[in-house]
Amino acid sequence: MTAEIVFVLGLLLVAVTLFIMERVPPDHTSFIVLSVLLLAGALPFRGSLPGPDKLLEVFGNPAPITIGAMFVISAALEASGALEGLAAILRRVSRLGIGPVIFLMTLSVAGISAFMNNTPVVVIFVPVMLALARQMDVPASKLLIPLSYASIFGGTCTLMGTSTNILSSEIMKRAGMAPLGMFELAWVGLPLLFIGALFMSTIGQRLLPRRDTLTSMLSDEERKEFITTAFVNRGSQLAGKTLREAGQPLLKRGARVLEIIRNEVALPGEARDISLEEGDRLVIAVRPSALSHTRGIGGVDVGLEEGLGIETIAAHEGAIVEGVVAPRSSLIGQTIGQINFRQRYRMIVMAIHRRGINLRQGFENVPLAFGDALLMMGTDEAREALRRSDDILLLDRPGTPIRPRARTVTIVLATLVGVVFSASLNVLPVVVAAILGCGIILATGCIKPKQAYASIDWGILILIYGMLALGMAMEDSGAARMLAERVMELSSGIDSPQLRMMLVLAGVFVLTSVLTEVMSNNASVVLMAPIVMDLAVTIGADPRPFLIATTLAASASFATPIGYQTNTYVYGVGNYRFGDFLRVGLPLNILYFITCLVVIPLVWKF
Repeated sequence: MTAEIVFVLGLLLVAVTLFIMERVPPDHTSFIVLSVLLLAGALPFRGSLPGPDKLLEVFGNPAPITIGAMFVISAALEASGALEGLAAILRRVSRLGIGPVIFLMTLSVAGISAFMNNTPVVVIFVPVMLALARQMDVPASKLLIPLSYASIFGGTCTLMGTSTNILSSEIMKRAGMAPLGMFELAWVGLPLLFIGALFMSTIGQRLLPRRDTLTSMLSDEERKEFITTAFVNRGSQLAGKTLREAGQPLLKRGARVLEIIRNEVALPGEARDISLEEGDRLVIAVRPSALSHTRGIGGVDVGLEEGLGIETIAAHEGAIVEGVVAPRSSLIGQTIGQINFRQRYRMIVMAIHRRGINLRQGFENVPLAFGDALLMMGTDEAREALRRSDDILLLDRPGTPIRPRARTVTIVLATLVGVVFSASLNVLPVVVAAILGCGIILATGCIKPKQAYASIDWGILILIYGMLALGMAMEDSGAARMLAERVMELSSGIDSPQLRMMLVLAGVFVLTSVLTEVMSNNASVVLMAPIVMDLAVTIGADPRPFLIATTLAASASFATPIGYQTNTYVYGVGNYRFGDFLRVGLPLNILYFITCLVVIPLVWKF
């Protein structure tokens, strides 16, 4: 084992550890890996490590460019309102029962996800599923995991179904093989789709938990509160004291101080521990039971103790609403305090749900993450203003239907069909077709340039570039070949070549599936590709079936909520726990494994 191999394997171990711990965003980890490799490659004694010039060739890889272009086309399809018709149809099938609803929803969502990015599909359909759950009087947790899985099923059916497929196709092309055809994966993707749909609509839906949403966990009293503003009069005995030092509750039972505002600025910290001054404005949440103490100021009194110099000046009914942090929200990584949430949105955060945990206290200093579910309170006006934001998606009802624009829908659908068929018939390379499609969409005004740039998940592209560089280093240093040889030693006692190939195929699928549950699917396929190709060469087999297995396994992320972005998104909304995904997803992973082991050798010969 050379020093270069030790270095690359050590860097791989660090990267995987950071992916699992999630202390550093995946794209940041990938950028760090790329930086370290560039530095190591520039050193005089770099040995077999690729130099900076070669490493920078990863930025010429067309796969990330294709993926970025498909993000734009997906955003244009979403903005056109073309999906609203299907969403409206699904809202009408609640009378069929939960099993048929899950089956029809799975086929519908998978059909869309086969041709556009999975995440916006799930974002659009989450409010629809919540409305269906209310109509059917079932917990939303019975529908949201199937929604996420349906988008994954669809992604395994076509080349453009997911970024992983596009990336894997480019890896094949660069290795001297034919790239993936547009519908080549459908040979195994369609059987997987129908097996998955049947499983989720029968056995799977019985394994799904009955979880209450954040709102349903509130008592009837907590569901309806009033936001009241009061101020500290001149000469008040509270001036110079904190509410805690006052020695008695400032407010009667059923009310609480949410915020103290001084000179039009909300003061940070716990309200009870802030020393009050004359003229301070107090924002108070008061339950209906406290409103019975009226004193004639606007007909409203929050039950204040007499003699404290506090005067009520306004009151508004506050509605409780749930929202979820959007995929590309500007709030990600910032705390409620840093955002100055109440001043910015005129809404008060009451609780945050993250990864099976409900935070009712101490969440002000927790950095927000994609998929966090927020329980908020505010007036109707504030709620509607927040609904127009791209940062938080409200879940109280399906979004206002976008009126499909015939011209825009026609252009976007025609462009998408053109990209699919030109790539399928080899008229144009998929990267050229995708870029040309973007150009048509932008030139015809179907989407604004600012929207197009915002639709691209730049973090995924950075992640891919960094992992491509690490894959190149594994190949050049000999680390991939060494790992392949170690794997082959495990099957050295097997004489049958066919059995050995089947065992290697099974091992490749399982290892990739495990990796994708704890790290990005794109990272998994890039890191496994050089090992898989060396394995195939070692056993004298065609690498294609093994790379197909790697591609499919990288998308088969069902057993954890962190391996796939759509799983992470529904995790908080459905109030799920980590074990819920394991209970439903592990059997599905096994079904995927068995189906792939049966179908892949029949279609792609060793």
